[in-house]
Amino acid sequence: MCGRVADAAEDGDPPLAWCADVVEARGGPRTRWICPSCTRSHVRSIEAKLDQTYW
Repeated sequence: MCGRVADAAEDGDPPLAWCADVVEARGGPRTRWICPSCTRSHVRSIEAKLDQTYW
């Protein structure tokens, strides 16, 4: 991923067109936002990680 951070003033809150990814962290799960460019580039990888119940 490119490392871009969502800016609420520029991208909205929640950021429009961004993909939310829940990741495990030391303090518990947190939401990581993936920019639209990275989402488009990695859509197949993202879809592969979805639970079977989604399909």
